[in-house]
Amino acid sequence: MDHKRELTSVDLAALEGELAGYEGAKLDKAYLYPEDDLVRLKLRDFDRGRVEFVIEVGDVKRAHVADAAHVPDAPGRPPDFAMMLRNRLSGADLVRVEQFEFDRIIELEFDREDGSTTIVAELFGDGNVAVLDEHGEVIDCLETVRLKSRTVAPGTPYEFPSARFNPLTVGYEGFVARIEESDSDLVRTLATQLNFGGLYGEELCTRAGIDYNVAVGEVTDEQFQRLYDIVDELGTRLREGNVDPRVYYETVGDEEADDPDRRRVDVTPIPLEEYEDLYSETFTEFNTALDDYFYNVEREEAVEGGETQRPDFEAEIEKQKRIIQQQEQAIGDFEDDAEAEREKAELLYAHYDLVDEVLSTVQAARDDDVAWDDIEAKFDEGAERGIPAAEAVVSLDGSEGTVTLDIDGTRVTVDANEGVEVNADELYKEAKRIEEKKEGALAAIEDTREDLEAVKRRREEWERDDGEDESANEADEDEPTDWLAEASIPTRSTEHWFEQFRWFHTSDGFLVIGGRDADDNEELVQKYLERGDKFFHAQAHGGPVTVLKATGPSEPAKEVDFPQSSLDQAAQFAVSYSSVWKDGRFAGDVYMVDPDQVSKTPESGEYLEKGGFAVRGDRTYFEDTPVGVGVGITCEDETRVIGGPPAAIEGQAATTVVVEPGQYAQNDIAKRLYREFRSRFADESFVRKVASPDQIQEFLPPGGSRMVDE
Repeated sequence: MDHKRELTSVDLAALEGELAGYEGAKLDKAYLYPEDDLVRLKLRDFDRGRVEFVIEVGDVKRAHVADAAHVPDAPGRPPDFAMMLRNRLSGADLVRVEQFEFDRIIELEFDREDGSTTIVAELFGDGNVAVLDEHGEVIDCLETVRLKSRTVAPGTPYEFPSARFNPLTVGYEGFVARIEESDSDLVRTLATQLNFGGLYGEELCTRAGIDYNVAVGEVTDEQFQRLYDIVDELGTRLREGNVDPRVYYETVGDEEADDPDRRRVDVTPIPLEEYEDLYSETFTEFNTALDDYFYNVEREEAVEGGETQRPDFEAEIEKQKRIIQQQEQAIGDFEDDAEAEREKAELLYAHYDLVDEVLSTVQAARDDDVAWDDIEAKFDEGAERGIPAAEAVVSLDGSEGTVTLDIDGTRVTVDANEGVEVNADELYKEAKRIEEKKEGALAAIEDTREDLEAVKRRREEWERDDGEDESANEADEDEPTDWLAEASIPTRSTEHWFEQFRWFHTSDGFLVIGGRDADDNEELVQKYLERGDKFFHAQAHGGPVTVLKATGPSEPAKEVDFPQSSLDQAAQFAVSYSSVWKDGRFAGDVYMVDPDQVSKTPESGEYLEKGGFAVRGDRTYFEDTPVGVGVGITCEDETRVIGGPPAAIEGQAATTVVVEPGQYAQNDIAKRLYREFRSRFADESFVRKVASPDQIQEFLPPGGSRMVDE
């Protein structure tokens, strides 16, 4: 069995009662151990003396009172988070300990003459600790969360996750109704829909004498009643603190030995029938059992892995990448939401007379004390007669005093008591408010990226100190690995947002992205072209929008002084993937402009087809820019095919093939390049994994090509 590493909702329900016995204790000092995501609260209790409360929200997720001998030594200089806790909580009384609903969240509220402070420990997902003021606003938190569903960030009201169903307090009818909503088997329903988790879902079935896998629709009334009685008894027992904690052990090696070796695998507030075959140790308090379990499991794992057991850097790196991905998604959502609000405001102005007619009609009717329902009926009559203003009215809400309009297919809700300008201004303000949330998310993602780099540095230090990465040391000594001669090359890659487009990194490290079709060109101009970037396009018709990025899409825009080499490479990229290559020509002109010179709004009387755009103002030209594309395979950091201007690709790839306009169709030249790469690498299977003909073809220009050295 694997070691238990997280507390369950049942565990926290049992803890709530025990921890309430510590109310009245005064906080002495707070500590933060960032590497373990562990918060330690040192308290003084009148009866017990020193009390150590630990909250860990990293790979292990726990919250309990610990023996003083089991807490880590005080770290060096306290981080800002720990100093904030000390400033707000030193001398404060613990006045409330409470589990949030039936979730893996526990709240600790402290009172002091100057105010109240609540610590919220989230023991689910990636884990988090948030500190709230007396108004429920976040003062600080270990992890900033900005998702569509909820926000946890300094300066904002703390948002709990959606309340989970609490099976310990619901009545019989609600209990049965919740189960019958499921189309799964009983044990899965108990685990997920009733939030018991897998272990307790099985335990409840065992105690009720019901088969785990019975379909919910086949559960009898008698079985429902028996199951409910067991759950109700469990809830009463946990609320009253009637616990009988156990630490369970798994036997390692010979079970018949007089004194077999055992390892801790779980800790529970009550004995479980599911574990009746395991050896167990009894404790009088659940806190004590938890402390014994987690303290000793950490030591056992160190022994199992040796004293120099390698930390799981990869898991932490993946965690940070996952957080960044979530934050990037949230930023994208904020951008879309803000743009939607601005578009609504612009629609109000674009249809000013229509909107004004609707609002004036409603206001005049309300001045005459006409009921909202009667006003809506009048609009319905007008719509039947084909009156445009009436046809635009979707609904009226008298309780809110609003009118919802359908303007060019977009629904816009306006305040019926205000004019067009005020309503539009409110929509612009809402867009600005959303963008301010985006700015907070941008700051949060920078913090996460710093955390990610810190983990990578710790991994490098470990491997350097432990002597496990000799090849890295050789690289530091200017002895690069000969990847072409390696018998086996490990594959490693990450999906990047820009891979939906054509792309490459210049020799100076700047990202260049280009469209593959009209849809891509539209998206690049509307979503990814930002202040500080440079816009390139071949003078010839039929070329991709090409953007030399100053910053990433989730970073604040800024002006950059691009090196000439990056500008030249971006220009070569723009001409190489244009119709110039397809026509069999070897050079063409390219122009460059700033983002504010590019618009999707045509000149009066003109029309822009999909993927088209208008460019206004002076242009910088790159005349007779030679075409040229290199396709290579990278082996360090990531293993993948890359393609773009040869001057950029050759410095990044282990090996490169340069192509020029020629007689072979895209799929044919891709196969030729694939065979060439296989001949260059000793590890042919590596080439099959990372550089198939289809993957190579993605980096080839439209039209015929040939290898330069053929």
